[in-house]
Amino acid sequence: MIIDPNTGKPLTGNDTTAAQPEGIVGAGDTATPRQAEDANTYIIDVDMSNLQQVLEASMQVPVLLDCWSPSSESCLALTPVLEKLAREYAGGFILAKLNVEDNRDIAAQLGVQSVPDVKLVMRGSLSGNFTQALSEAEITTFLAQHQVLPAAGGGPNQSDQAAQALENGDLDTAKALYQQLAQDAPDVPEYRINLASVLVAEGNGEEARQLLDSLKPEDRDGAKARGVRARIDFISEAPTPEAVQSMIERNDSEARYQRAMRDLADGHYELALDALISLVKTDRQYGEDLARKTLLRVFDALGATHELTVRFRRQLFALMY
Repeated sequence: MIIDPNTGKPLTGNDTTAAQPEGIVGAGDTATPRQAEDANTYIIDVDMSNLQQVLEASMQVPVLLDCWSPSSESCLALTPVLEKLAREYAGGFILAKLNVEDNRDIAAQLGVQSVPDVKLVMRGSLSGNFTQALSEAEITTFLAQHQVLPAAGGGPNQSDQAAQALENGDLDTAKALYQQLAQDAPDVPEYRINLASVLVAEGNGEEARQLLDSLKPEDRDGAKARGVRARIDFISEAPTPEAVQSMIERNDSEARYQRAMRDLADGHYELALDALISLVKTDRQYGEDLARKTLLRVFDALGATHELTVRFRRQLFALMY
């Protein structure tokens, strides 16, 4: 029987309700089980002789348990990706490879019903799993969601991972990565500003504003921080969806402007910019040139190099001159 060292109870498969770790777990100097002959320190083969030691090691370093079969094409495609990441993470996790054909009893006790079945074991408990051949990016996202990040000096660029996660709408992953980056590099304001962007996307505008207020004056007043503040303001200034619905038939300047503000609050920047440019064309005097002023705030929010900023700034310039 395989014993969970965290509870003293038998370990069964696919228990995704286990408590998550309190923080990011590093490899440390813990002794690892027997290494495979052709692998490095972070990749091991496991069987009944050392599986209990693997579970005990997971109390200090996350273990990715790859339940695989040599007869599965999906497994044969997935395993090299897992091995590559294990080496890149350089101790952020241990990759433990279990051949289910040679270890059917263990596979049954772990609840493996099909392969691949990759289980994440942290602090002696099963924290999650996936059962298909994911891409490298999908696996790094899975790991980040469980706060498994590369050890210091190893792994993919965390900043790039965080930016990609935010762009994909994966707020949990982006938040975890930016929190870790901000903790590891407190003197880099960009990480805290990006974390504020995630908080805004989550709907926590006030928390984001407080985070921005904690920056040094030169960073707090910089273009990127101003952009995040602008997004917070758009949300606070926008009419409710119900109010927008009530003016759906109207085509006056006020209704057009309010609909644009709602689009900004919902992140529909292109729709909003189109509406604001149109309003500048047809009613420049509305709200004392309010549409043009709001366009400039949106450019601040998106950043000078954003494709929408470049395109609509060119249109605005043509209208002005």
